[in-house]
Amino acid sequence: MNADEEDDITEELLADAGKLTGLSLELLGLDPHPDDMTPEQRLQFEPEDLDEMAAVSPEDRKTAVSQTLLLAGLLWNSSGILVDQLFRDLGTLTALDAVTPSDVAGSSVLSSLPPQFAASYDATFTRKFLVVASDVTASLVRGWTAPGCLAAELAVRCLLDQAEITEDIYELDLPEGWRAQVEEVLLEEADSPALYSDSLGIPEIDAGKLSFDGWFTPIAAGSTVPPYALA
Repeated sequence: MNADEEDDITEELLADAGKLTGLSLELLGLDPHPDDMTPEQRLQFEPEDLDEMAAVSPEDRKTAVSQTLLLAGLLWNSSGILVDQLFRDLGTLTALDAVTPSDVAGSSVLSSLPPQFAASYDATFTRKFLVVASDVTASLVRGWTAPGCLAAELAVRCLLDQAEITEDIYELDLPEGWRAQVEEVLLEEADSPALYSDSLGIPEIDAGKLSFDGWFTPIAAGSTVPPYALA
């Protein structure tokens, strides 16, 4: 990849940043400047924290804002790629008489899901997962709400996986530790990480909650899941 390609993708992602209306730059990790806060907002910080924020040089502040805008654009861009690739996976699986783990391993998105359930990722599952993933990406615009089911949590992970792929390909200048920051916001108190654990000692109560049959079941009262995924 040459420098022109890097510049092109950076400009494209920065242009897309404003479309990510469901998440503020602060939620993506950008420390606000005290001068931009209301008196009520300043009360949420200790005086020494406010002093530290105010001491950031204009150059460093500009860099931090640019990196966070780039991250916002990357998430927007990755959401479209995620859904597009799920359609591609669906087309591939629909043409198969039976789905094997090796088929899933060669897929674009489903290969990011917990591999122990790979034989169950058939076309019917993929249609439901695609609908849930589309709903997750819509939250990036309408205002973020916590994933309503385990499948939605997994869709968030697939979205961030795609973002990391783009980051690696184009060597993007993103905030340090951006994925951990975004996961803390989007996957707060999520149960799905246990599905990727190598540990065999998952408590029985958690094992039941994490069972494949319940991936599209609302996590709690008030959690919303697209009707198609519940059918």
